[in-house]
Amino acid sequence: MIEIKDIRKQFGDRTILDGINAIMENGKCNLIIGTSGSGKTVLTKCMVGLFQPDTGTIAYDGADMVAMEEKDRKILRQKIGMLFQGNALFDSMTVEQNVQFPLDMFTRLTLAEKKKKVDEMLDKVNLKDAHKRFPAEISGGMKKRVGIARSIVLNPKYLFCDEPNSGLDPQTSMVIDRLIKDITVEYNMTTIVVTHDMNSVMEIGDHILYLYQGRKQWEGSNKDIIFSKDELLNNFIFASEFLQDAKQMRMMEATGKI
Repeated sequence: MIEIKDIRKQFGDRTILDGINAIMENGKCNLIIGTSGSGKTVLTKCMVGLFQPDTGTIAYDGADMVAMEEKDRKILRQKIGMLFQGNALFDSMTVEQNVQFPLDMFTRLTLAEKKKKVDEMLDKVNLKDAHKRFPAEISGGMKKRVGIARSIVLNPKYLFCDEPNSGLDPQTSMVIDRLIKDITVEYNMTTIVVTHDMNSVMEIGDHILYLYQGRKQWEGSNKDIIFSKDELLNNFIFASEFLQDAKQMRMMEATGKI
């Protein structure tokens, strides 16, 4: 669990985060959404220790990252997995080598143990036969799955995903969403997903934090969104006619009208 209390951050005279409070729970996909400039990226960077908030606490299972000494922060970071928007794979390394990289950096496992772990992770993301291929030889969806395998190879307690469906077609996006959800539940991780993909919000949003101009505008689950009266949230989530129709369908399902 990650508990955020009264997080504030300014750059010069500009307030980016203005008193954010939230709890990100274990075994759930915790989504952070909002328009560009709402503070999503800054909040996430504060949560992983790349930015130091001006005030507030960020407690990982009760241990405040903000107040930690750097040596303790480094230990905590080894419990955090990161799935980057652009995948951040090494082009000169094979799929297998990319996934093994964190094991080389942070463990003392034997080569055989590393190979076994890599095999397990690639099997987990349905990439059994991609070991010797290079990133340039695989599709965007496969690259994303390699990124997921690499992000969980160290068995992290916390997983951060930055726009995991960026650049993917709708069908592949659904596959990635389901994979993130399944891994979160199986490993009981605290997963934080920053996304603009409203289909992801509605499909895997166990807990959703909606930021607006640096403040928490709304908080709840994807089921709560269906009945939300928050005008800003509704305009953001259901901007398209297709999603408005989807909302009506879900409301009817939830109330037993269909």
